Amino acid sequence: MTLEQLRIFVAVAEQEHVTRGARDLNLTQSATSAAIAALEARYATRLFDRVGRRIVLTEAGRLFLVEARAVLARAGAAETVLADLAGLRRGSLALAASQTVGNYWLPRLIHRYRIRHPGIAVTLSIGNTTTVAAMVREGEAHVGIVEGEVDDAALAVDAVAEDRLVLVVAPDHPWAARAPEPPDAFATARWVLRERGSGTRAVLEAVLRALAVRPDTLDIALELPSNEAVRAAVEAGAGATVISELVVASSLKAGTLAAVDIALPQRRFFALRHKERYRTQAERELYRLLGEPTG
Repeated sequence: MTLEQLRIFVAVAEQEHVTRGARDLNLTQSATSAAIAALEARYATRLFDRVGRRIVLTEAGRLFLVEARAVLARAGAAETVLADLAGLRRGSLALAASQTVGNYWLPRLIHRYRIRHPGIAVTLSIGNTTTVAAMVREGEAHVGIVEGEVDDAALAVDAVAEDRLVLVVAPDHPWAARAPEPPDAFATARWVLRERGSGTRAVLEAVLRALAVRPDTLDIALELPSNEAVRAAVEAGAGATVISELVVASSLKAGTLAAVDIALPQRRFFALRHKERYRTQAERELYRLLGEPTG
């Protein structure tokens, strides 16, 4: 069994398709099929069932996929250690970020990082806070940056920046002319919210609880999976929301949204890393950059 066979198996399993798995690895379909066949023949175990034009993992294949991913992760960690010996001339840095951070705050920082260290290949995955924490915990990302607080014993959590939150409504909403009187107004209003697990949703719920408003009693008009969808829905008059000023700055300037004159707490952005995994020089340089003034 070789690492190349494991990579091919994992790619095909994730795509559930030989041709697409081969394309991901820049291999021919015949070479990919041969590698899978060699594994199955060597261990006299069927890893895939052919169902129509698709292939699906057998029970043995599902069990083997877990171990194959673990072996490849360990091999990747070993490669990272060796690459680190070359200093910052080469290497990679896998980042994961929650939506507000990844779409509105982090790109400029990544640009500064790449100017300083052009030999480091930087990748970025975006999900909600819960997803990002899981990616760092499972070794799919070296560093995660989120706007929600994370309580995970496996992760080191460091505050790296602050973010201003605003309550926004459509310009013709009653709150645009006169700020509401919480908590009663909050409890009876219609809201547009991010999905559960997002940092933005968690902050709003914390604010509501501080005002003695139970989040589960809110009149939620829409629950949406992205900041952009929330912003568009509020602009259309679907309800009110609490969101990062970074997300709605252009809409406030254009007058398609109105900021409600009510004080909200600032929130922090947090960097996540696994406490027990090897910390590369590329990661240490990112943390150094995170600690620098941005003005």
